[in-house]
Amino acid sequence: MQTQSSAAVAVRARRARRDPITLVREALSELWQRRQLIKYLVQADLKKKGSDTLLGNIWWVVDPLLQMMVYVVLVTVILQKTTPDYPLFIFSAILPWKWFTSSVGDAITAVSGQDKLIKQIKFPKIVLPTASTLAGIAGFAFGMIPLMGLLLLFYRDRLSPLLILIIPIAVVQLVFTMAFGYLVAATNVFYRDVANVSRHALRMWFYLSPGLYAASSLSKIAETHPTIMKLMELNPFFTLFESYRAVVYGGDTSGPFVPDFRPLLILLGASLLFLLATTVIFKRAETTFAKVL
Repeated sequence: MQTQSSAAVAVRARRARRDPITLVREALSELWQRRQLIKYLVQADLKKKGSDTLLGNIWWVVDPLLQMMVYVVLVTVILQKTTPDYPLFIFSAILPWKWFTSSVGDAITAVSGQDKLIKQIKFPKIVLPTASTLAGIAGFAFGMIPLMGLLLLFYRDRLSPLLILIIPIAVVQLVFTMAFGYLVAATNVFYRDVANVSRHALRMWFYLSPGLYAASSLSKIAETHPTIMKLMELNPFFTLFESYRAVVYGGDTSGPFVPDFRPLLILLGASLLFLLATTVIFKRAETTFAKVL
């Protein structure tokens, strides 16, 4: 009996001593070994979302267009701001933002919403937020349908082969979203207010990002308050929105152009570090998930 107790203590001690590199390696190994499970969870998530509502995944086509109409009325009619081809201008920000917010919303409950499964079956919990985040890629792909519709029907002069650059920009966003998803998934297990707080925080985040307006319109802030402008540039969606807009919309008087890849590469590097950090946080926390849930 004493021997078994000592062995259990030794196992817990070894787990406690696991360094961050070991935890990251373990997470990568678990994700690779459970890749078929992740694929199944992604497919199940897409099927569930498609059957939960009358229109199913078609909402990924309808919802961004409805949001676009609301902002067009607000900005161009009520506020009377004039931006050429404003529907396309705002849509190039709405689409990636919807992808991010829906992925974050799914990640928040990815672990806490599977409490019965976690208590009954032993498996690496990191597959849950990973699958929910990867499922968001399909939604983003659906969102490309109305984007192409807008370009083909109304803005053919802005249609360009540079649209292919959406892919590397989306990869950068995916890395950042995955890291953020791990963080909120683990946090929500212990603090169930994360879902409520996130709704307000994400709304504020969007308004502080150059979504409704162009980054160039902040020139006055840059002149009078350069420090505030520098802080705003640290916002990941400052870089992402400007990059998407470059290849989808271009400028007020010019068509699409190649985005500045330097801030994108910096954001990618920072997102990878963020992903490593949140992976470690998640792996350290997952040993207590079953007890807390």
